[in-house]
Order: sequence, then C-alpha cells, then structure tokens
Amino acid sequence: MDFSQALAEKTDTILDKWILAVRKDRRIESADDLSYTAVKDHVPDVLKAMVTVLSKYQDNDIESIVTASLQHGAIRAEQGFDPAEIAREYHLLRTAIFDALQPDLLGGTPVEIIRSMRLIDAILDEAIARCFKSYVEERLRELHQLQLSLTLHNDELTRLISVNNEYISQLAHELKHPLTSIIGYSDLFLRQQRKTEIKDNYTNLEHIERVLRNGRQLLHMINDVLELSRHDAGQIKLQLAPTDVLELINNVCEMLEPLAAGKNLKVVVDCDRAPKEIITDPFQCQQIITNLISNAIRYTESGTIIIMCQVLENQTWTIVVSDTGVGIAPENQAQIFEPYFRVTSSNRPYLPDSTGLGLAIVCRLVELLQGQINLVSEVGIGSTFTVIFPLA
Repeated sequence: MDFSQALAEKTDTILDKWILAVRKDRRIESADDLSYTAVKDHVPDVLKAMVTVLSKYQDNDIESIVTASLQHGAIRAEQGFDPAEIAREYHLLRTAIFDALQPDLLGGTPVEIIRSMRLIDAILDEAIARCFKSYVEERLRELHQLQLSLTLHNDELTRLISVNNEYISQLAHELKHPLTSIIGYSDLFLRQQRKTEIKDNYTNLEHIERVLRNGRQLLHMINDVLELSRHDAGQIKLQLAPTDVLELINNVCEMLEPLAAGKNLKVVVDCDRAPKEIITDPFQCQQIITNLISNAIRYTESGTIIIMCQVLENQTWTIVVSDTGVGIAPENQAQIFEPYFRVTSSNRPYLPDSTGLGLAIVCRLVELLQGQINLVSEVGIGSTFTVIFPLA
C-alpha cells in the first residue's frame, strides 16, 4: 500500500485536529493569543514533505522538511514559545498523524506498517531537530541584538556620566577661585579690624567671622567634591615614596589639636609598634588619616580619641581610629561609605558642617592603596575604624 496518498488526502483533517489539540493543551500557553494561521505556521510544509518521503514512486525529499522546520523554529522563537512548548506541539502532531492514518495502516502488511511508521518518526525527528536548531539560532540572534543595544546604552550612560562629572569638576573649580578670594579678603579685613581700637566694631567682627567660617566650610565641601570626582574619573595618580607613618600621624594630630581642644577631647596616640618606613603615597595616606581623625572629633562630644598604628603578622600594617562618640546604628553602617550619606537620629540631626563625603573619599583612597577598611560601632558608645594596608 502507498500510505503517502492517504496522508495527502487527510492533511487538512490532521491540521485541524492538531491545531485544536494545541489550543486545548494547557502546557502550550503561548498559543492562546495566536490566530489559526499563526499556530498552523509551516507545519503543512512538513506534512507535504512527509507525503513525498512516504511515496514509493518519488525520491526522498528531505530539503523541504529542513526548510519548513527552520522557518517554524524561528517563528516560534519570535512568538515567544519556550522549548518545552515546541516539543509538546510536535508530540501532538505525531499523535494526530497516527490517529488519522490508523485505519489505513491496519490494512497494510506488517512490513508496510513498520516502514511507514519508521519513516514518519524519522521525518518528525528530523523536523524537531531542525526546528530547535533554528529556534536556538533565533534566540542567540535576539540575545546578540540585546547585547548590542545594552552596550550602546551603556556607552551613552558612561558618556553622560563623564560629561556630568566634568561639568561638576568645572563648576567646582569656577566656585573655588572666587571663594578663595572672599576668604582671603575676609581674613585680611578681620585682622585689620582687630588691630583698631574702635569700640563699636564688635558686630562687624562677628559678621565677618561668620562669613569666614561659612566660606571655609563651603571651600572644604568643594574640595571634597573635586577629590571624589577625580577618583571616580580615574584621575588620581599615586606618587609612591618611602613614608614615615608616625610622622604623618603626628602632623595630622598637631593640625587637628585645636579642634579637639575646643571640645575638651583627649587625643591618645599609640604608635610604638608602627612600621618605621613604608612605600605609599604620603599625600593620599595623610588624607585618609586626616578624614578619619577629624570625623572622630566631629562626632564626639566628650571622652577620648585613640589613634593606634602597628605592624600585623601577615605582612600588613594597620591604622585604627577609635572614639567615644555618638556611634552608628547597624542599619546605617552599610551606607556610611556612600557619598553624601550622613547619619541622623530622632534626637540628633546631622552636623551642619558635615558634607557626607569624608568617609566616601576615605573608602576610595583605601581601595586605591590596595587596603581595606572595617567599622565596628555601637550607638552611644562610639566607633572604631580599622584600615589595613599591605607592607609590600
């Protein structure tokens, strides 16, 4: 018997039953919103190729199966099918074909039945393989396009961030020059006024001191913004040199001593086990120490500031700055090194001279010097910042 003729005559019936089964199958949800034509797609071409292969009087034509299956897989990818749904619809197609041909197959000889079933299975297996090949290729093409799109968007965002950083740096520089002039002339005017013996100049002196104080605070904030933007732009170049850490710490403590004395804070320096000399960038290292100690003084109303420096066993050295200040709540400790973050509480707002940039700069400089920084803090007890650097 020639089962190809039976398959050709029942193609429309097979398609109708198959499409109905696909729509009813809850494991193929992607077909719910598709039209009859969209579900049918190129499956008729697969059936036509199957008719050709089953025929005893024509050469086996696999090319049409390959073409139809490749198109089918690409379209299913565009329609949003997942691989399991495609495998399921081919399983339903196989069932529909054998259900339609069952009466005809039962009328043939065992040899004819086995030959026809093997050919149908082989054709469907080839169609599934080609379908999945084109499905995967289409998905890879989509991923490649998505990657290109994301790359373009990332490049544009990087450009915008760079432009924004350049704008901020330029603006900060533009603000810095007139501000420096204002501070200089205010300081000069203040010193001249103090030399005079005019009794009613106290109010003027107070106004000038306020201008000078606010100007210095603004200049400090501008310098911090510039420092942060330079780091983020990768413009900080390390100048490594042999450095006496103990001398750096003493210089910083001497510079900040008036700030601590104004609050009656005791500053203790324990550097007996400090390294004698290390290779580092002395300027950046001094900035780290300055920010940590000034921060400790700023957030401590009474008690002691302890600065400790020592060599550790694993070829590292450390600087530890402890205070008896307000402390940092656990929920804020993860954010403390983020730019512009300032610790507040219900009974204590953030300090007016705090910019929220000091610890962010410290964190970046520590990373630049291949170190790490850790924090241990308890509200109302105090905070301890530990910075660890490699000796080499």
